[in-house]
This record gives sequence, C-alpha cells and structure tokens, in this order.
Amino acid sequence: MSLPIRRLPPTLVNRIAAGEVVERPASVVKELVENAIDAGGRQVDVELAGAGSSRIVVKDDGSGMAAEALALAVERHATSKLPGDDLLALGYLGFRGEALPSIAAVSRLTLTSRTAAAPHAASLTVDAGEIGEVRPAAGGIGTEVVVEDLFYATPARLKFLRTAKAELQAVGDTLRRLALAHPTVGFSLAHEGRTLARYNAALDRRERAIDVVGTALADAIQVRAARDGIELEAFCALPTAAARNARQQYLTVNGRPVTDRLLQGALKGAYADLLFHDRQPVAVVHLDVAPTLVDVNVHPAKAEVRFQEPGAVRGLVVGAIKRALAEHGQATARSLSQAALGAWRAPAVAAAPPSPPRPSGSAGWTRPAAAPALGLAEARAPFASPPPAPAAPAPAAEGSEPGPLGHARAQLHGTYILAEAEGGLVLVDMHAAHERIVYERLKASLHDGVASQTLLLPVVVELDEAAVDQLEQAAGDLARLGLEVERFGRGAVLVRALPALLGQADAAALVKDVADDLAEHGTALALDEALLRVAARIACHGSVRAGQRLGLEAMNALLRTMETTPNSGQCNHGRPTYVRLERGDLERLFGRR
Repeated sequence: MSLPIRRLPPTLVNRIAAGEVVERPASVVKELVENAIDAGGRQVDVELAGAGSSRIVVKDDGSGMAAEALALAVERHATSKLPGDDLLALGYLGFRGEALPSIAAVSRLTLTSRTAAAPHAASLTVDAGEIGEVRPAAGGIGTEVVVEDLFYATPARLKFLRTAKAELQAVGDTLRRLALAHPTVGFSLAHEGRTLARYNAALDRRERAIDVVGTALADAIQVRAARDGIELEAFCALPTAAARNARQQYLTVNGRPVTDRLLQGALKGAYADLLFHDRQPVAVVHLDVAPTLVDVNVHPAKAEVRFQEPGAVRGLVVGAIKRALAEHGQATARSLSQAALGAWRAPAVAAAPPSPPRPSGSAGWTRPAAAPALGLAEARAPFASPPPAPAAPAPAAEGSEPGPLGHARAQLHGTYILAEAEGGLVLVDMHAAHERIVYERLKASLHDGVASQTLLLPVVVELDEAAVDQLEQAAGDLARLGLEVERFGRGAVLVRALPALLGQADAAALVKDVADDLAEHGTALALDEALLRVAARIACHGSVRAGQRLGLEAMNALLRTMETTPNSGQCNHGRPTYVRLERGDLERLFGRR
C-alpha cells in the first residue's frame, strides 16, 4: 500500500539541503567568507572554537544588510546576487540563497549586520531552523555571523567529523584558497584566541601567492596568456620545488576556488616532461573566462565547473605553462641554495685547536696521489656521440671566459662536480645533469628515429608473459628510440640493439625498467607521452653513474653542455641538477659579512 505524497516541513527541507552545503566546519567557513567577499568586505576575520564544531565567527566590513532584510536572508532561495535572474551571467561567488538557511538548520546561528545608513545594527537568531525576531544590536558597519553548536540538531553528523587537527587544517586550506583568489582582501584565522594565519591585503596576485604558499613560489615563473575569451595568469614553481601530492595546486576560475580535474590534468601535462610520475607541480592558476563559456552551477558546493570548450582551456594552460617552463629550463630554485646554507653550521668560536701533527720525515703536508681519472671518452659520457646528437662544445681552457656554471675544480665523492663560477661556486650532481642531457637528445631525435647500436650478441631477458606482450606491442615505438626487442618464447624477449647514445648500457636492466614503465603507464597514455616516459627511463640508464671518476676535461664538457641543454636545471625526475652559492652567501656563512 503506497503512502500519500506530501510536502515536507520547511525545517526538514533545510536539513536535507544542509547535507549538500554543510559537510564540515570548513564548508561553513567557505560559504560565510564568500558572502563577506560578495558584500564588498575588505577585511574578513574568522574565529573558531572547538575546531569549528563549537563556534564559528565570520566578521567583515562590507556593505551590511538592512534590518528588514535579515529575516529574508535566512529563507531558502532568497538572494541579492541574481539581479537579472540570469544563471549564465553570475557576478558573485554565492547565488543560490541556500547557505544561511542550510547552516541555520543544523546549528544556532546569530546574524548581526548594519549598513552605512542605519543608526545601529540589527540582529536575528535562528535555532535549528526556528527563526526568531529581529532586534536592535550594537555593531559596526558590516556583518557578523556566529554559528554555534554545529550539527547539534543532527547529532548523527557529528560522528563523521574528523579530528580537531584535521578540521582545522581543512579550514586553513579553505581560507588559503579564498585568499589566493582575492588578493585585495585581507584575511585572518584564529582558534581559541591563537592566530593561525593572517594575510594582509596584497597589491597583486604574485605578492599574495608568495605570502600564502611560501618559499615554493619564491622563484615562481609568472605565466600570462589569453585566447578566445579565456585569460590565464599563473605562478608556477620550478620543477625542483615539486611536491609529493597536489595539495599545493591552487586553481581559481573567475575568482572562485575550484578543484577541477581538467585544470589539474592540464597542469600535470605542462610539467609532464620535467617531473617524475609520483611528483606534483606547485602552482597558483587563475582563469578569467567569459561567463557564457563556463557553468559554475554543476556542483552543490560550487567546487567544480564545466567549460563549454574544455579542449581550448586545456590547450591554453598546457601550451602557455610549457613554453614558460622551457624558457626557464636551466634555472633551479634559490630555496635549494638557502637550504644548503642552512644545513651548514659554523662551529662555535672557541680556543684554536692544536695543530695536527705533520707526517714524520716531512717538512709539511704532502698532496695525496691523485687516483686515475677517466677521460672524456672513457667516462661513457657521450657528449660527442654520433649524429643526430650534436657534438659537445670544446672544454673551457684555464683562463678562458667561463660559462654561467664556471670551471670545474674537483669531483667530490665520485658524485658531485665542484665548479668555480663568477661570483660564487656551483655544485653539480653529475648523474642527474647527464641524465637530462641524454633525455633531451633522445627527444630531439624522436622525429627521425634515434640511432641504434646493434649488439654483437643479442641479450635474452626473461620476463613475465604480460610484460612480454606489452613489449611486443610497443616494439615499433621502442625502435624509434633505438631499442630493438622481439619476442623470444613465452616468457622472454631478445634485445638486438640499444640506443647508440647509451654506450655499454645494461640491456637486461634497461628492458626490465621499460617493461615496468609500460605496465604502469603505457596503455593509459597517448603515444607521445608514453614514448617520453620510456625515453626518460632510457636516459637514466645512459647517464654517468655516481662513483664514476671524471677528469677535468670531461667535467668541463659536462658543464658546457648543461649550459646549452633545455631544462638542464632539473633531471627527468624533477630533482635539481645543481646548487649555486653566491660569494656573499659564503661570506655570511663564515662571518665575513
């Protein structure tokens, strides 16, 4: 027997709506702060108690509301933000009129506001959806919203809240994203009397980005581009400042913070050639799009958007950021130099230690005998490899004009090159640097095919059958990279040739790594991107290794080649290839400045 259809009571309707809008304290803060920004607030202050579950206060200095408008403001679908009733021409962050009644349905909400024309403020309290009377109150121009005992009217929802620390982090992240989207507004966040964050009103987006995100954007590349009604401004950290996750990717569309998969994918695609697959770029991306080209009404919390021309948006973001990164490819983050200086600790001033004993029978120190160092050709460093790779520039002679990376002076621990540069010193990770050089040469050769070197004796590599199947399917594409493989029974492949750039590489280890990369990414990626990932694997195997001794000629050749190689500031995994310390840094380190 079916029950009769009936209208739900307004209080229950509001509680159901609250389930979409009010998920946790952070979502309450988001809605209230957006209202404050829409009201023209230039300073928005947020105060919490009990990580927001006990008390949330959001205060602004915006235009305020008249006393007669307070009762209407807490009714569903009542808004001042759609003057023409046109959902395609939204000029505000909030527009549905659901936030205040939804919050008030699951808490005790007090709304106090005053306009510039009013002699005093007015206040209204809503208790679990029950609207009280509007009363006179004390208060300055603007609006203050107090939310107490969140979810007390729906106690089951309290069980879904996370720890106080997690809820505070969520609120902090929400405020950071809003602060980045609106740099001309000042924000503060306090919890039980302790200030957690303060963002003073900034002059521009770059200043706010550095203030909010921190040192990761100290060397950020500013990107600006426009096309077909879409304007992009982004601040992109160098690849060497990449993060382990995407939490430091801040995306805004028309001043609205979003978590859009299209934009996240575009950002990842722009860095695809510079970061290892488990690293994420750090960036602040602002898109200003004609309102008719984007729909912001596709998500209850307005956290996602839908573009009318997603391909055009992705193309603009990927192309513009990729070009900017290429122009700065030989740079590395200055924060690395500061971290290196911070790791060095000068000893406390004390009495001079006794002089070390001199070797018996000697009038002074003797220079240790130099271990035999490999020359350029012996180092398996193919700077002068056969075409299509270009020959390396001649090593800089002593006394000649050095390049930006200076003259090599020593090799440290068989891994690092110490170079004396004009105005400072440079420390180079020789394997990481050479890996990038080999990779860029492989990329440059992809169009015509990489020269291969046939093995005198083909190498049999045993693998599981699935890996053999994938290698067999990719054999034609791998041949473009100079790697020639063919099936050799059910569980093995035969390696007939390797890329000539690699010299005497370990064929078995290389093929196993390529098979792993194909298994993880090859079937899900476009051909060009898959080939670049395989090329990065090959480059790693073709690079000079840690522990390999190089002569000064080989080290200087590596430095000169780095100076002319795109993206040489980081290896294929996004790690830095060098750190530079200025002379002033050294003088400060030793107390000379």
